[in-house]
Amino acid sequence: MTATRCYEHTIIARQDLSPQQARALAETYAGVIGEQGGEVTKNEYWGLRNLAYRVKKNRKGHYLHLNFKASGNVVTEIERQEELSDDVIRYLTVRVDELDDGPSVLMQVRSSREERSRRDDGRRDRDDGPRRHYGDRDRSGASNTRGPSADSASDKPAN
Repeated sequence: MTATRCYEHTIIARQDLSPQQARALAETYAGVIGEQGGEVTKNEYWGLRNLAYRVKKNRKGHYLHLNFKASGNVVTEIERQEELSDDVIRYLTVRVDELDDGPSVLMQVRSSREERSRRDDGRRDRDDGPRRHYGDRDRSGASNTRGPSADSASDKPAN
C-alpha cells in the first residue's frame, strides 16, 4: 500500500458553465477521490475570475479548490479524468505537508469584503447634503476659504 499524502488541487472550468455546474464538477472529482480511497477535507468554489491570458478561447474561468488526503495513484487518476474532460481548462495539484482546516486566503478576503460592505450600508443611505471642501466656491462666487476673502470689496483697506 502506498503512503497517504496531503494535496491541494485547483481546477479552472470553462466560463460558459453556470456556477451550479461548476460546483457539480468539483463534487464529481471529489467523488472520484473518495472512490479511489482518498478523503476530501475541503471543497471551495472561488467564483468566476479573469484569466491572465486566453486559455482555450476563454478569458474567464470558474475556480474550484479541493484539499484531500490520498495516495499518488489517486492524483494520477483524477488528473487523467480532467485531461479527458472538455469542461476543465487547467488544473494544478500541489503536495503539501499538512492541510489547513480553515477557509483559504481567497475565501477569507471575500468574507471580510462582504462584512465591510454590510457595515457601510447604513452610512451610504444617509444624505448629509453636499460636502464643502476648503477652497470651494459657492454659486455666488464667494470663496469657502478660511479667513478674509481676497475678492471681497469690504476686506480691502480704504486708501
